[in-house]
Amino acid sequence: MGRVARLSAGPLSSFSSTSSRGPLDAAAAVGSPEGAESAGLAIDGSGQRLREDPVGPLTGIRVIEIAGIGPGPFCAMMLADMGADVVRVDRASAVRGGDPDHPPRDLLNRGRRSVGIDLKSPEGVEAVLSLVEGADALLEGFRPGVAERLGIGPEVCLARNRRLVYGRMTGWGQDGPYSSAAGHDLNYIALAGALHGIGRQGEAPVPPLNLVGDFGGGGMYLAYGMVCAMLEARTSGRGQVVDAAMVDGAASLMTAFFGMAGSGFWSDERGTNMLDTGAHFYNVYETADGRYISLGPIEPQFYAELRERLGLHGPEWGQPMDRSRWPELKEKLAAVIAQRTRDEWCDLLEGTDTCFAPVLSLAEAPEHAHNRERGTFAEVAGVVQPGPAPRLSRTPGAIRRPPPHAGQHTDEILAELGLDEAAISARRESGAVA
Repeated sequence: MGRVARLSAGPLSSFSSTSSRGPLDAAAAVGSPEGAESAGLAIDGSGQRLREDPVGPLTGIRVIEIAGIGPGPFCAMMLADMGADVVRVDRASAVRGGDPDHPPRDLLNRGRRSVGIDLKSPEGVEAVLSLVEGADALLEGFRPGVAERLGIGPEVCLARNRRLVYGRMTGWGQDGPYSSAAGHDLNYIALAGALHGIGRQGEAPVPPLNLVGDFGGGGMYLAYGMVCAMLEARTSGRGQVVDAAMVDGAASLMTAFFGMAGSGFWSDERGTNMLDTGAHFYNVYETADGRYISLGPIEPQFYAELRERLGLHGPEWGQPMDRSRWPELKEKLAAVIAQRTRDEWCDLLEGTDTCFAPVLSLAEAPEHAHNRERGTFAEVAGVVQPGPAPRLSRTPGAIRRPPPHAGQHTDEILAELGLDEAAISARRESGAVA
């Protein structure tokens, strides 16, 4: 057997709030109320343990999120995972059209509270601006100019709260020839030069899910920019606008490749370079059972170990950086890998210095022994999901609550603004809130 057991047959492991291996003490084990209370945890209706006490590095930060899709919610999830009090402003129509008997499954919305507000109502706009007055940041993902037309643009919001950080998530950016055009992740990474390099030689570019634009170049960069701006506001006392464009973020992720291309180390022909399936030693191979493994022994000592374990003793394997031999060696290595099943390769290579890992599905990844041991995934309210990342040793992130129903916390949030029951009821009857 390899040094790491490959796949556990048991159910998804629970997370201990006392584990020294990571910050997922928010986690998700089913347990008794007494045990949860002693650990400082709250239990929701399904019996899942969630972290309610403020332990994250962003505890004390309040963020107003204007409901959107994709990268904006991902940014808000990252901030909420790290302790920020994120208030999601959902459309009143989403509240009225929701199904309270079915729990929300959009995991990007976890960790926050939801208030239902009609942004086209003057009273609704005033409610948002009242929230802004007590917030550290606001984020929205409208096309340029929409927030201004609604009356919640940066100029209005910063007039109400000069320390406010105003995060704007778009694909193309707030200006430029494409700024008002529709688009999606695929288009943004295409314009950034990222999509061109993803795929095999002689074939069309391959969309890498929507990881590079929406989440990596979009939501992650917006979260980074907002935290930077909030830190600066503590010194200057002044907020600012964060213009996070997915084209910009995806281009930034390509910095190293632009450097390699400029130095002549990277070819613009995809599938011919060391890191884009050109090399035999950095690739994905099909196994005898139709599954796949990944190999990446770039360094000489790791490549030597792979040769030894696979019995690749011929002279053709001795010069791995000879690019002229890569196509031939890819075919030969593919033939070797095809002789065993994925699990058999796991038995031989897992946990070694051959730079090996099995290619796992979404269903398999949470059950792998390494991910279980580290608590990489959690099960909250019956839904398996990745836990917060990265891991902080003293003020760890946590999943504090499952995704809310739209408008689930409307009364609670409006009461925090000083409205009594009669005032809240009046606004609900007028349709300004829901």
